[in-house]
This record gives sequence, C-alpha cells and structure tokens, in this order.
Amino acid sequence: LWKILSFKKCSVISCNLPNEKRSAYKTVKIGYSWTEMIFGFWTPVFRGDFKWASVIVLAEILFGSFTWGGGAFLVTFVFAFFYNRLYVGDMIKQGFKPADQNSFNVLKSYNYI
Repeated sequence: LWKILSFKKCSVISCNLPNEKRSAYKTVKIGYSWTEMIFGFWTPVFRGDFKWASVIVLAEILFGSFTWGGGAFLVTFVFAFFYNRLYVGDMIKQGFKPADQNSFNVLKSYNYI
C-alpha cells in the first residue's frame, strides 16, 4: 500500500497503448489522477469509462448525502490515487498493449502489469 501512495511516485507519466485489433491508440497517464480529483466522475465519462463513472457517482451520492457534500470530495480525493491504475488495467484487458519498451518498463515499475 505504501508503494501505491508514495509521494515520490505521484508524478504523472504518460504511456502509449495501441490496440492492433481495433486500430485504436491511447495515451494513458500513470500515477495520481489530478483530473479525477478536480473533475470527479466527469473524468471517466469523458474517457468513455462508464463502469467507473457509475461507481464514482454512486459512491459520491452515498458518502455525500450523509456529510452534506463533504464525503463526495473525499471520494474524489481517494479515487484520484487509484483511478489511473484502474483505467489502464481495463485498457489492457480490452487488448491494449504497451507500444514500446519504455512504456512497458514504466507500467512494470508502477506495478500496472
């Protein structure tokens, strides 16, 4: 858990993930998701990741309703630590692979693959 939350690894790094079967190419961020923290559930919506968007919305409603909205901010803050990892994991399950050795090494060093 300390490895995931380590502040020296909170910088944002990009990796390239092509999917040859679908002729798709995505550049994904590795590390802390600042966009998730700022925009909340809108980040997965704009990325087309509706599974995690719905999970975040439900968690924000659940925790926000009991805390007059403060819990919703807490949910986005916590999800920001994990969202990029979840998103990259889903991309790899869909058939995306690292484009080059550098992308592979970065994903491996952050324990994404």
